[in-house]
Amino acid sequence: MEKNTNYKTRLKSITTFALDVDGVLTNGKLILEGSGEFTRTINTRDCYIIRQAIKKGYNVCIITLGNSKMLEKMMNYLGVSDIYSLAENKLETLNSYCSSKNITLENVLYMGDDMPDIDCIKSVSIGTCPKDAVPEIREVADYISQVNGGDGCVRDVMEQVLKINNDWF
Repeated sequence: MEKNTNYKTRLKSITTFALDVDGVLTNGKLILEGSGEFTRTINTRDCYIIRQAIKKGYNVCIITLGNSKMLEKMMNYLGVSDIYSLAENKLETLNSYCSSKNITLENVLYMGDDMPDIDCIKSVSIGTCPKDAVPEIREVADYISQVNGGDGCVRDVMEQVLKINNDWF
């Protein structure tokens, strides 16, 4: 599939969503608790669409530099079992995940917001980012959500895929 074609023509081929966490599922801000833990917020609309996508048979994986047991617990609750924490090389992690699931990068939509995501965004069928991603990511993304990270940008891209594939209610 040609990368330079309009991203909307590639939505039908998407079977897999790979997502960063901080700045995508969250707004990128951390609250430092007295216990030494970090607190993040996740938009419930993003949670809803993740659960719906999994129910419709889509693959969802999380690839993050962070490491949070609470995030892992939340993603497991939504049905996400493929969570890669402390992923220093996100593209290597994505390739390993795809290989283990027999998925090609032509079937992957990736959403990230910062420099560790750039290789994944460039390598998949549809590389996306939130509105407030860093300039270098916005420059290479196939689609820039009109929504900031943590405010429903995941819902934005996943809903587009589900709708074009007649998997939206």
